[in-house]
Amino acid sequence: MPKVTDEYRAARRDEIIDAALKSFAERGMQRTSMADIIEASGLSAGAIYGHFAGKKELFAAVAERVLDSRSAEIAELGRAGKTPSPGELMASLLGGMSREPFAHIVVQLWGDAAVDPEIRAIVQGVFSRLRGILESGLHAWAAANPEQVEGDPSEWARRAAPVVLGLGPGFLLQRAVIDDFDGESYLAMVPLLLPR
Repeated sequence: MPKVTDEYRAARRDEIIDAALKSFAERGMQRTSMADIIEASGLSAGAIYGHFAGKKELFAAVAERVLDSRSAEIAELGRAGKTPSPGELMASLLGGMSREPFAHIVVQLWGDAAVDPEIRAIVQGVFSRLRGILESGLHAWAAANPEQVEGDPSEWARRAAPVVLGLGPGFLLQRAVIDDFDGESYLAMVPLLLPR
């Protein structure tokens, strides 16, 4: 029997995550079944379950991929030779989230997290990592602009991160439920409202 390489396993795992992302985007997490993901992937149930224990574990993998993309975008902002401001960081995060195919179900997941401890744990993990990404960027900006912050840049970034991150749910909620919401204007205002 031929040996399966790590590259093959990683490619198969990515293929399954792609199918899950597509299914979640089409149906939402609660209405997506493992059968839907299996069908979307074109793989056998055994192939799927050989990589993931179930739908919640798949959602966690999808969320991890999205966070990796957001983290890479923020790193790219910093490569331009200028430390991004708090508003530029948050606008980048939100702009990236708005391009994700399943962004519209995030609000639904927050509601599910209020009553489902497993989903709450996944959502808390996502928010914790997102807050860490943002806090790191805020710290870099505060250290480069100490006259703009009160006190130690690291402490300022720790306190500011959850407040700045709070702009995200407002954006995603309005985008999901308000018909005439102008997301582009929202994103354009974020850098103007935060320290720069």
